[in-house]
Amino acid sequence: MTLALIVVAAGSGERLGSRSPKAFVEVGGQSLLEHALGPIASLPKPLELVVVAPEAWVEPAREISEKVLGNSVGIRVVPGGATRSESVRSGLEAIGPDVKTVLIHDAARAFAPQEVFQRVIDAVEAGAAGVIPVREVADTIVPVDDQSRTKRAVPRDELRSVQTPQGFSAAALRASYESFDGDATDDAEVLRLAGYEVIAVKGHEASHKITYPSDLEAVRRRLADNADLRVGTAVDVHQFDPEARLVVGGMDFDGPGLSGHSDGDVVLHALTDALLGAAGLGDLGTHFGTSRPEYEGAKSEVFLKEALGLLAGAGFSPRSVSVQYVGNTPRLGEHREKMSHQLSELVGCAVHVSATTTDGLGLTGRGEGAAAIATALVEYQPGPEEASG
Repeated sequence: MTLALIVVAAGSGERLGSRSPKAFVEVGGQSLLEHALGPIASLPKPLELVVVAPEAWVEPAREISEKVLGNSVGIRVVPGGATRSESVRSGLEAIGPDVKTVLIHDAARAFAPQEVFQRVIDAVEAGAAGVIPVREVADTIVPVDDQSRTKRAVPRDELRSVQTPQGFSAAALRASYESFDGDATDDAEVLRLAGYEVIAVKGHEASHKITYPSDLEAVRRRLADNADLRVGTAVDVHQFDPEARLVVGGMDFDGPGLSGHSDGDVVLHALTDALLGAAGLGDLGTHFGTSRPEYEGAKSEVFLKEALGLLAGAGFSPRSVSVQYVGNTPRLGEHREKMSHQLSELVGCAVHVSATTTDGLGLTGRGEGAAAIATALVEYQPGPEEASG
């Protein structure tokens, strides 16, 4: 292999105000590490990927990497050190001896676009020992001493803010770290200290480093603006059957049950139907109807889990669901919170359950049956090939 990418994902997340390491904080339904790995699928092959993660998070990092990239690249996950330089050293030790070009990328710059990766690779392969993507500085920069006294402003035309991925000749990077025994926030500085020249290429505004809660909130707003959101609604109605077991929202209740091909759970049926409809994947009858004898008497949770698998396979993720149960019985009041929590865990997003009656009107008002109305919001997230095409 000639190209290796080291993704440094060992940061604590303390400044971000997170209990999880920074790379595992979720935004837009995915961890920062997942977002950071997205452009890698379209990088030149063969490629070695080394993810440097906190020791307790090595396995989650491996699972995320394999989920995003499958077997398209060679993946290794190694524990990081107490400092960034120690983490980079761990990553360097994990790459193969035949690697000629090394990219080092911060998972905290989770939205760096593929074009920046390619510019850096091209510059290294053209002969540069070290390459950094940079952005022009818009603010005035002044040094401040320990007494809070400012000094003369530094001319902005000489300044650039440095981003990642940074690219290096593998030989130059290894030699530089062998002669370096300190800590550096920037790998290019390690090369400069060893006497190598580092050149700059154009960076990108999307490569901004996520460090503080305000950075995370800005990303969330941007993703929401660009999100491909789709809505589905569904209604399910079933007649009461004294011989059936009463199941509503996956919970058992006393009283006559609801008739149906399965367990007659109107809440789960409407919820599942709304998700399928939002994703344009048919409806409950299409996938689990009476023409499918293997589903006779099945728990409706089975339908929901299989529907969620269909959504995931088509690139959809649930974002929010609201379900209203319509019926005189059972009374859901004291059970709604637990039901909402259990369904949220099952679906993987917030699910709100409410209940009402029709004041004696219609089938539900006369106590002949029950109904449920559901609205689901899903997000479509194209795969790497579709997104790049």
